[in-house]
Order: sequence, then structure tokens, then C-alpha cells
Amino acid sequence: MHDSPSRPHDMSPDEFRRHGYAAIDRIADYLAHPEGWPVLPRVQPGDLRRQLPGSAPEQGEAMEALLRDYDELILPHTTHWNHPGFMAYFSITGSGPGILGELLAAGLNINAMLWRTGPAATELEETTLDWLRQLMGLPAGLDGTINDTASSSTLYALAAARELQADLKIREAGLAGRPDVPRLRVYCSEEAHSSVDKAVLTLGLGLTGIRHIPTDDEHALDVLALEAALAEDRAAGIRPLAVVATVGTTSTTSVDPVAAIADICTREGIWLHVDASYAGAVALLPEMRSVLDGCDRADSLVVNPHKWLLTPVDCSVLYTRRPDLLKRAFSLVPEYLTTSDPDDVRNLMDYGVSLGRRFRALKLWFVLRWYGAEGLREVLRHHLRLARFFADQVADDPQFELLAPVRFSVVLFRFRPAAIASEEELERLNAEVLKRLNASGQVFLSHTKVRGRYALRLAIGNARTDRHHVEDAWRLAREAAQSVT
Repeated sequence: MHDSPSRPHDMSPDEFRRHGYAAIDRIADYLAHPEGWPVLPRVQPGDLRRQLPGSAPEQGEAMEALLRDYDELILPHTTHWNHPGFMAYFSITGSGPGILGELLAAGLNINAMLWRTGPAATELEETTLDWLRQLMGLPAGLDGTINDTASSSTLYALAAARELQADLKIREAGLAGRPDVPRLRVYCSEEAHSSVDKAVLTLGLGLTGIRHIPTDDEHALDVLALEAALAEDRAAGIRPLAVVATVGTTSTTSVDPVAAIADICTREGIWLHVDASYAGAVALLPEMRSVLDGCDRADSLVVNPHKWLLTPVDCSVLYTRRPDLLKRAFSLVPEYLTTSDPDDVRNLMDYGVSLGRRFRALKLWFVLRWYGAEGLREVLRHHLRLARFFADQVADDPQFELLAPVRFSVVLFRFRPAAIASEEELERLNAEVLKRLNASGQVFLSHTKVRGRYALRLAIGNARTDRHHVEDAWRLAREAAQSVT
């Protein structure tokens, strides 16, 4: 039981220090030996539930028991995103400085809804995001806020896009039951992330409120097709609301022609949002800064430091040239949250749905300061080299093929024995290769489809991933391929 008298209380400082050391030791040991666990736990749905009590304990339990259950129940049932062999989705890193920043933020327990309730959290967010803006080569005048995910950031951007068309009076009158409001539509490529569709659904525009534009040979949005779609919709009485361009799509990491799309949006008088949640980070490299060409003209842009900048989830940064419209979309101040602070004081609650605001900037600040710009650049360059190395192995093996250009740190490939031409059979074979590859416990890859072709997807983004992990992934892929034929 607890070390102090049996009354309502928190841990004493001495208790916290003792158990805190024990927790830090666990984290340090875990980060030192992440490969001690299989990347994917060898469990079935419901395994953990069956080992847990059906109700909360009536009496408090000792922290030693909680930490023991963490060791014996939680870790074995965890998919280990911090494992260097985690190469699925967009591989991420909870780095040491970021984890410590998160720990200290939890200790402060700030709700930075107002400047007054979180002066440090508010002003550190402003400063840290301006640092990141400069590192990415984005222009001055962009205003940044931190959200939980790119899904939220894109939703907020499209909500602001509605306010750009002031005659619609969406804030005042909404959309329901208004025959004076035309059908509204958002445009993105067929490669865009599903969060765009979800944002459109959430904003009440329905699935008919989004139009997916075909892509070119490089899997990038076809500008001529976009222009034709806009003209067609206007002729049909549909009002274009916004275009979402992507820098680093999820499936193929393609880059839409943002500058050309910006020309169209300027001419049409509609909002341009750029989803650079993955690949935007690579603009820290001077030699890769061109990936953001045209983004200086976007109305909003999202980049996720929790994807490729070593920051623990969640940390999604939304930049906008029109913070006034973002604030107009969401600001609502009840009497009990009014203050006597000057009008130019920033209250983070005004820039999204959430009233509560976590101190997310602290972990990003720790990461930027601990690594420094050059340290982060070296991590990014290392990942690019590893992806190129893996792609070269695929290209040199006659039984495998690349299914998309390797632009960043994601490689799309498949097993393609010469004797098999059927796409249906190739999909079956590669799905089995993926299953056996992931069953090894050493690596975890995901899949996608490229022009209807089933692709194995290797994504490198973890700070602990090194060349021998990538070599292991290639060896396991070949072994799995041999075992299915």
C-alpha cells in the first residue's frame, strides 16, 4: 500500500522521487535495448483484456505493483514504435529530449487555453514555431499553432477556408436549411490523405463535397485536370472552397506542383492548404528545400514534428497566413474566460475546437535545442541514405521491383517473380510475404496500392534505425519471398 497515511492525498515528494527514478530507469533501459521486444507483439485481440480485472480496485495499490504490471502486461502487448525495425506507416521517434520535455510538461499540468493560464506555454509555442518556420525556409508572417494531429490541423484550415468566402456567413448562419448557400467543394489529388475527406465530412459538406483529382505519371496532382474540374463545377453551380495540395503523400510520397496550384487558387479566389505533414521536415536540408517551392503562397500548411523530427506524439504544427480567419472560425469567449489582457495577447483556445491546450511546445523546444539544426539535418540525411540503399538492393534483384520513385525515406517495392504475370496472384504472394516478414518480430512494414498494384511499404524515420536494420529488412524480405514460392 501507500507509504503515507490513509487519507486523500497525492504522492509525497519522496515517494514521487523514488518511483520516478524507477520509471525513468525503465524508460532508459527500454531506449537502450528496444530490440529486446518483437516490433509487433505476438498477441491476439482480447489477450490483454482477459488478464485485467473487470473493475477498478476499491483500495489503492502500491506503485511497485503498477510498475510490475507495466513490465508484465503492457510491454508485451505493445507495438513498439520506438523499435529501430519499425518501418511501417511513417516511422517515428520518441527521442530522449522530447520524452523529458513531455515529462516536465506533465509535471506542470498546464491548460494553456488563455495567455493568462499559460504564459510560458503560449509564448514558447509562438517562439518555437517561428524557429521551425525559419529552419524550413518558410517566409516571415506565417502564424503557427500546435494541434494533436494533421487531421485536426487540416480540419481547422478548411474551417478557416469557409471564412475566406465571407458572403457565405457560415459562422453566423451555418449551413443547415439554407437554400441561399450553394454546394461547396474541396479539391485534392487521388493520392491525398484520408484526413482531407474526414475534414470535409466533419464540416458538414458530405462526401459529395470533395473531388479527387487524377494524378500524373509522377503520382502528383494533374493541374490541367484541376482546372477542368473547377470550371465544370462552377458551371454546375458548385462553389469551390479550397484546394489541398500534398508534399509527400502517404502512399507514394509524391509532391504536388504547389506553385502551379497556388496560381489557380489565386485566380479562383479560394484557399490553398498544403499537407506537408511528413515531407515538410526534409526542408531543413538546404539541398532539399525545393520540396516546399510555392508553399510561401499557401494560406495554410501543416507539418508534423512527431513524424520525422524526433518529437513524441502528438505534435502537429499548423501555419497560416490568415490567423484572423482561423480565429474567426473558432473564437468564442464566454464571460468566465474574459480577461483584461491587451487585445493583441494570444489566447490559444481561439484557434481550434479544443478549449484545453496542452503544453506541447516544451518537448519540441527540447528537441530543437538538444539536437540543434545540424543534428536534425544529419538524422534526416542518414534516413535518406538508408532508403536509397534499400532501394538499390531492390533494383539490383531481378525478382523484385520498385513501384514508385524514392523521393524521401519511403520505399515502395514488391516481389515479382518472372513466371507470374497475374496481378491477382502477385497481390496474394506479396500479402503473404508481408505477413511472414512481420511475423519475424525484427521488422514491421506496411502496404499500400500503387495504380492498383499491391506494394510493400518500407518507411525509415526512427533515430535508432541504422544500416544493419535495413539490411535485416532486405534479408527477411528475400527469405519470405523464397518461402512463398
